[in-house]
Amino acid sequence: METKKWEALLEAAELGSFTRAASRLGLTQSGLTHMMNSLEKEVGFPLLRRDRYGVRLTEAGERLLPAVRELLRSVGRLNSQIAAENGRKRESIRVAAYSSVCMHWLPTIVQQFRWACPDASVDIRMGSVDEMYRWLQEGKVDVSFASRQDKGRYDWVPLWDDPLLAILPPDYPIGERDSFPVTEFDGKEFLMPSLGFDLDILRVFQETGVRPDIRENTLVEDAVVVSMVEHGLGVSILSELVLKGRRDNVRTLPLDPPASRQMGIAVLDLEEEAPAVRSFIDYARRIVAEMHR
Repeated sequence: METKKWEALLEAAELGSFTRAASRLGLTQSGLTHMMNSLEKEVGFPLLRRDRYGVRLTEAGERLLPAVRELLRSVGRLNSQIAAENGRKRESIRVAAYSSVCMHWLPTIVQQFRWACPDASVDIRMGSVDEMYRWLQEGKVDVSFASRQDKGRYDWVPLWDDPLLAILPPDYPIGERDSFPVTEFDGKEFLMPSLGFDLDILRVFQETGVRPDIRENTLVEDAVVVSMVEHGLGVSILSELVLKGRRDNVRTLPLDPPASRQMGIAVLDLEEEAPAVRSFIDYARRIVAEMHR
């Protein structure tokens, strides 16, 4: 049974759409449909439920999910060992990270790591918080730089508590305040960032009981959020790391009460990782600590 079919199944279930999954996998929608029909025929029962809302796993598919992920992780390890046996000299460390981490942390981490370990290469891919943890569980990456979430079993290496800041239009009346009450978001039009920030921000609102006016069609990228706030279209929350180095015409204030997202590295099993991966994590931990002294 081809593992590509299982990978496609996970993509379709994760995205809830054959069209989006086919686009990400480089397939046609009819090709993906044929692949899923073939897989269901091989296993002998339906794995996906199709309706006008999209696709989702059947109960049987949900029960198979942990075994499928373990299968793909095992195949990933097998392929790595085969490549090594075929004479690959450079050990590859597969890293997933947010765009802000790729911009502000990874250049220095990778540079210093390469100086110390010239025989190891670092492959980097950017994604959302869901992708960070999904890629890790599926064995597609070795380490994921992300904010800590409740998304399965993994080992966690904390790096830094990234403060969350209120993002306000330039004419927003703040007076002499040096912080922004979270309660002031209540009822205001709120521009929700995408790529996982919604999980960290919603946690703040849930803890304080605040209910801003969040529009579903404003779930957009960080840079777009800042531009929309700059033009007076709402308020938002972003983190210090995301805003680092930006020169936009917006006002930023720490939240009251203070809030942050815990940034760190997720790995499946730290003790079982290859020496090069553990060394890379050690470099990351030391360098991030130096950056934020």
